[in-house]
Amino acid sequence: MQTTKSYRPNVAAVILSSKYPETCEFFIAHRSDIRNAWQFPQGGIDDGETPREALKRELLEEIGCDKVEVLGEFPEWISYDFPKKTKSKKIYAYDGQTQKYFLVRLKEGAEIDLQAYDIPEFEEYEFVAYEMLFKRVTYFKRKVYRRVIDYFIKEGLI
Repeated sequence: MQTTKSYRPNVAAVILSSKYPETCEFFIAHRSDIRNAWQFPQGGIDDGETPREALKRELLEEIGCDKVEVLGEFPEWISYDFPKKTKSKKIYAYDGQTQKYFLVRLKEGAEIDLQAYDIPEFEEYEFVAYEMLFKRVTYFKRKVYRRVIDYFIKEGLI
Protein backbone atom coordinates (compact mmCIF):
# COMPACT_ATOMS: atom_id res chain seq x y z
CA MET A 1 0.00 0.00 0.00
CA GLN A 2 1.41 3.38 -1.04
CA THR A 3 0.75 6.47 1.07
CA THR A 4 0.68 9.99 -0.28
CA LYS A 5 3.21 12.37 1.23
CA SER A 6 2.23 15.78 2.52
CA TYR A 7 4.39 18.82 1.75
CA ARG A 8 4.23 22.27 3.33
CA PRO A 9 4.20 25.16 0.81
CA ASN A 10 7.22 27.29 1.54
CA VAL A 11 9.42 30.09 0.22
CA ALA A 12 13.19 30.34 0.56
CA ALA A 13 15.54 33.28 0.03
CA VAL A 14 19.03 33.07 -1.42
CA ILE A 15 20.28 36.40 -0.09
CA LEU A 16 23.29 38.16 -1.55
CA SER A 17 24.94 40.92 0.45
CA SER A 18 24.50 44.56 -0.53
CA LYS A 19 28.09 44.40 -1.85
CA TYR A 20 26.90 42.33 -4.82
CA PRO A 21 27.93 42.37 -7.70
CA GLU A 22 31.37 43.65 -6.61
CA THR A 23 31.59 40.84 -4.02
CA CYS A 24 29.44 37.70 -4.07
CA GLU A 25 28.57 36.70 -0.50
CA PHE A 26 25.66 34.47 0.54
CA PHE A 27 23.70 34.98 3.75
CA ILE A 28 23.38 31.87 5.93
CA ALA A 29 22.04 31.66 9.45
CA HIS A 30 22.34 29.20 12.32
CA ARG A 31 18.94 27.88 13.42
CA SER A 32 18.11 28.37 17.08
CA ASP A 33 16.15 25.10 17.33
CA ILE A 34 18.45 22.63 15.53
CA ARG A 35 22.07 22.16 16.57
CA ASN A 36 24.66 23.00 13.88
CA ALA A 37 22.01 23.69 11.22
CA TRP A 38 22.95 26.60 8.94
CA GLN A 39 20.58 27.50 6.14
CA PHE A 40 18.90 30.19 4.04
CA PRO A 41 15.87 31.97 5.49
CA GLN A 42 12.64 30.19 4.59
CA GLY A 43 9.09 29.81 5.80
CA GLY A 44 5.55 28.74 5.11
CA ILE A 45 3.12 30.41 2.78
CA ASP A 46 -0.08 31.48 4.55
CA ASP A 47 -3.52 30.94 3.02
CA GLY A 48 -4.28 33.62 0.43
CA GLU A 49 -0.66 34.77 0.28
CA THR A 50 1.42 34.81 -2.90
CA PRO A 51 4.97 33.44 -2.76
CA ARG A 52 6.39 36.98 -3.09
CA GLU A 53 4.21 38.23 -0.24
CA ALA A 54 5.34 35.27 1.88
CA LEU A 55 8.96 36.04 1.00
CA LYS A 56 8.71 39.60 2.35
CA ARG A 57 6.84 38.51 5.49
CA GLU A 58 9.23 35.65 6.22
CA LEU A 59 12.28 37.89 5.78
CA LEU A 60 10.83 40.34 8.29
CA GLU A 61 10.01 37.55 10.74
CA GLU A 62 13.30 35.66 10.44
CA ILE A 63 15.96 38.30 9.84
CA GLY A 64 14.10 41.50 10.76
CA CYS A 65 14.63 42.99 7.31
CA ASP A 66 12.71 42.97 4.04
CA LYS A 67 14.82 45.64 2.36
CA VAL A 68 15.72 43.48 -0.64
CA GLU A 69 15.72 43.62 -4.40
CA VAL A 70 14.39 40.46 -6.05
CA LEU A 71 16.90 39.44 -8.73
CA GLY A 72 15.36 36.15 -9.80
CA GLU A 73 12.98 33.30 -9.12
CA PHE A 74 13.67 29.59 -9.57
CA PRO A 75 11.15 28.43 -12.23
CA GLU A 76 9.99 25.29 -10.41
CA TRP A 77 8.83 24.23 -6.98
CA ILE A 78 11.33 21.92 -5.29
CA SER A 79 10.15 19.32 -2.79
CA TYR A 80 12.22 17.53 -0.19
CA ASP A 81 11.54 15.24 2.75
CA PHE A 82 12.52 16.14 6.30
CA PRO A 83 15.15 13.88 7.79
CA LYS A 84 13.45 11.84 10.50
CA LYS A 85 15.79 13.03 13.22
CA THR A 86 15.22 16.76 12.53
CA LYS A 87 11.43 16.91 12.39
CA SER A 88 10.27 19.67 14.68
CA LYS A 89 6.94 19.99 16.44
CA LYS A 90 5.73 22.95 14.39
CA ILE A 91 5.95 21.01 11.10
CA TYR A 92 5.17 17.52 12.34
CA ALA A 93 2.06 17.23 10.15
CA TYR A 94 4.19 17.28 6.98
CA ASP A 95 6.61 14.84 5.42
CA GLY A 96 8.61 17.68 3.93
CA GLN A 97 8.36 20.99 2.13
CA THR A 98 7.76 22.18 -1.40
CA GLN A 99 9.66 25.40 -1.91
CA LYS A 100 9.76 28.37 -4.24
CA TYR A 101 13.25 29.90 -4.23
CA PHE A 102 14.03 33.58 -4.79
CA LEU A 103 17.38 35.23 -5.38
CA VAL A 104 17.51 38.58 -3.59
CA ARG A 105 20.09 41.24 -2.88
CA LEU A 106 20.08 43.26 0.33
CA LYS A 107 19.60 46.94 -0.42
CA GLU A 108 22.33 49.35 0.59
CA GLY A 109 22.01 50.19 4.29
CA ALA A 110 19.68 47.26 5.06
CA GLU A 111 20.18 45.98 8.60
CA ILE A 112 19.70 42.43 9.85
CA ASP A 113 18.01 42.03 13.26
CA LEU A 114 17.64 38.40 14.33
CA GLN A 115 15.89 39.55 17.54
CA ALA A 116 13.07 41.34 15.67
CA TYR A 117 10.44 38.82 16.82
CA ASP A 118 9.64 37.17 20.16
CA ILE A 119 11.04 33.75 19.29
CA PRO A 120 14.10 34.15 17.05
CA GLU A 121 14.41 31.59 14.26
CA PHE A 122 18.17 32.10 14.08
CA GLU A 123 20.86 32.77 16.67
CA GLU A 124 23.64 34.03 14.40
CA TYR A 125 24.39 34.70 10.75
CA GLU A 126 27.29 35.09 8.35
CA PHE A 127 27.94 36.07 4.77
CA VAL A 128 30.04 33.42 3.05
CA ALA A 129 31.65 32.96 -0.34
CA TYR A 130 30.32 30.32 -2.73
CA GLU A 131 33.31 28.09 -1.94
CA MET A 132 32.35 27.97 1.77
CA LEU A 133 28.59 27.81 1.37
CA PHE A 134 28.22 24.07 0.85
CA LYS A 135 30.66 23.29 3.65
CA ARG A 136 28.56 25.28 6.12
CA VAL A 137 24.92 24.56 5.33
CA THR A 138 23.13 21.58 6.81
CA TYR A 139 23.71 18.35 4.89
CA PHE A 140 20.15 17.66 3.75
CA LYS A 141 19.78 21.06 2.04
CA ARG A 142 23.03 21.01 0.06
CA LYS A 143 21.71 19.23 -3.04
CA VAL A 144 18.73 21.59 -3.38
CA TYR A 145 20.84 24.69 -2.69
CA ARG A 146 23.38 23.66 -5.32
CA ARG A 147 20.63 23.08 -7.90
CA VAL A 148 19.07 26.49 -7.22
CA ILE A 149 22.33 28.45 -7.14
CA ASP A 150 23.68 26.70 -10.24
CA TYR A 151 20.48 27.72 -12.05
CA PHE A 152 20.93 31.38 -11.01
CA ILE A 153 24.57 31.23 -12.14
CA LYS A 154 23.59 29.69 -15.49
CA GLU A 155 20.99 32.44 -15.98
CA GLY A 156 23.65 35.10 -15.34
CA LEU A 157 22.00 36.34 -12.16
CA ILE A 158 25.00 35.47 -9.98
